[in-house]
Amino acid sequence: MIRLQQVILARGTKPLFDSVDVTLNPGDKIGLIGSNGAGKSSLFAMLRGELHPDQGSIEFPAKWQLAHVAQETPPLERSAIDYAIDGDVTLRKLEAQLAELEAQPESHDNGIAIGEVYGALSDADAYTVRSRGEQLLLGLGFTIEQMEQSVASFSGGWRMRLNLAQALMCKSDLLLLDEPTNHLDLDAIIWLEDWLKRYAGTLIIISHDRDFLDGVVNVVVHIDERKLKRYSGNYSAFERQRAAQLILAQSSIEKQSRKRAHLQSFIDRFAAKASKAKQAQSRIKALEKMEELAPLRAAAEFSFEFREPLSAPNPMLVMDDVDCGYRIESQTDHSFTEKKIVGDVKFSLQIGQRIGLLGINGAGKSTLIKTIMGELPPLTGTITTGKGLSVGYFAQHQVEMLRHDESPLWHLAHIAPDVREQELRNFLGGFNFPGSMVTSPIAPFSGGEKARLALAMIVWQRPNLLLLDEPTNHLDLETREALTEALAQFEGTLVVVSHDRHLLRATTDQFIIVADGKLLPFDGDLDDYKDWLYKTKLEQAAAAANANTNASTAGLPVKSKEKAAALPQAQPVPSAPVDEKERKRRDAEERQRITALRKPIEARIKRLEEQMAKLNVKKDDYSKHLEDSAIYDEANKEKLKNLLLDQAYVVKELNQLEIDWLEQQEFLEAAV
Repeated sequence: MIRLQQVILARGTKPLFDSVDVTLNPGDKIGLIGSNGAGKSSLFAMLRGELHPDQGSIEFPAKWQLAHVAQETPPLERSAIDYAIDGDVTLRKLEAQLAELEAQPESHDNGIAIGEVYGALSDADAYTVRSRGEQLLLGLGFTIEQMEQSVASFSGGWRMRLNLAQALMCKSDLLLLDEPTNHLDLDAIIWLEDWLKRYAGTLIIISHDRDFLDGVVNVVVHIDERKLKRYSGNYSAFERQRAAQLILAQSSIEKQSRKRAHLQSFIDRFAAKASKAKQAQSRIKALEKMEELAPLRAAAEFSFEFREPLSAPNPMLVMDDVDCGYRIESQTDHSFTEKKIVGDVKFSLQIGQRIGLLGINGAGKSTLIKTIMGELPPLTGTITTGKGLSVGYFAQHQVEMLRHDESPLWHLAHIAPDVREQELRNFLGGFNFPGSMVTSPIAPFSGGEKARLALAMIVWQRPNLLLLDEPTNHLDLETREALTEALAQFEGTLVVVSHDRHLLRATTDQFIIVADGKLLPFDGDLDDYKDWLYKTKLEQAAAAANANTNASTAGLPVKSKEKAAALPQAQPVPSAPVDEKERKRRDAEERQRITALRKPIEARIKRLEEQMAKLNVKKDDYSKHLEDSAIYDEANKEKLKNLLLDQAYVVKELNQLEIDWLEQQEFLEAAV
């Protein structure tokens, strides 16, 4: 287990942790949350041994193998697949040891040593290492062809995916992931979530993606007021428990009621108007979804809202037989070639539509958004816009185009030169740019603060069409929730590309998918999209990886097949006919293959059984407490409520573990 005892830590003059005590159990999947600057990354640095507490101790088993995602990636000429496999440090050490032995003169002792290394390589699943590496890279969005490209050929975001693959490749006991979804799109996040659910070690994640946390973690550790507090359950469970505590401690239920009333007022004002009826119904659904999936927090740091659009053309935009893509200029004769990404688009946007745009990485979602925006001219076809169309466009490169030497006030005054400075200051204050911050250059601002400024500039312009391409990148949980609430109340038309499933569920009414170069309606929800993704894309990718792997010698770090075949002759074994040796070799390979298939399943079953045993103990403990008549006294009303809630979570989690256990048993029977 991991145990922090009386930990005190300060960075410079800023105290981060004050007499912290917390215990984390082996196999826990922990979400580490807290405001920016609370000390999440510092805690990771202490676990990695890169930072030491000023007082107190941090303990976990010395034999544990720790893995984390490197923040820097050197521009190596090494292939992507080899770089990912480097994460299996045990395997690479054995390979180096084997290479050293093979370079020595052949002898009896040398032959025995080589045989022992081969046995260790078999235990390390060397036969399947390339296949495992390919599966990781495919899940993270790489193609088979890209795997052979050099690390240096990839952009920064793709190199971070390679670093993530390297961390996942490590056979670790403790895995530390700091914002692993930041450089991933929705399909890669869905794959990663599924992979982490099956991870057998102890996992600690820092993430601002609430749906991702809900899908993976079973414990939340919250950093607040320089303390760490452990909560059982996923992120939504934490939020409910935390909100209940804050309501009791701070009497903040009125603030929650005002937020609900704000949404309800929109519904009451416009439900009876034919022109607004659809939007009112949309907000009713959005309110239901938000309350079901994300109870309004009692301590939200800030909120904002989109101002009512000045006009509402209908239709807003019509695309007729449009091909979306790029024109590439030749450097020799300056001629142009066209690269079509999405073709034959017939699409119209009506007032009040709320569309989520789905599709795997590289399908063309951003290309379509840029074409609608006008950043990319259509290759063919026509785009007709309604009179009075005002587009608010948010994408990561919009944030990067901000002037780092200028202040938030300068940026807003640049688009509103005739507005009084005090009015601009008041507006920016609503986006958490108070005091001197409003006149300070934005160069030292965090990515989230710059994104918040870009959002403020969009809100000021009162658009009637919002085009959002991954708007939550770099936003913390509080700002994401504020954006979600604001979009739910937005009175115009919305088209959004996002890997944040909570935002998509709470703010959109319909989905459209970009797939195979076409724009098609998607009749389903995000769970249906997950099923579609696995059936049509990830299964195909897995088949391609398997077809690309040579089962007989995959991953074996030998100089040649001949040397591998000659290995048994270097050991003192009785001579036998060649065909008998060949049969034994094949039998051994078959046993190794079956062992390689069964070993991770058996480890998973063992881990599930351990987790079920722990939960059964908790379940029995709760039952004993509930048998005590004193718990039903009026004075213990809140304690009873929390006890029943905790018991319900344990039962739910136990049921899910039992389902997983049965599934793994079926896998084990099939692994022959």
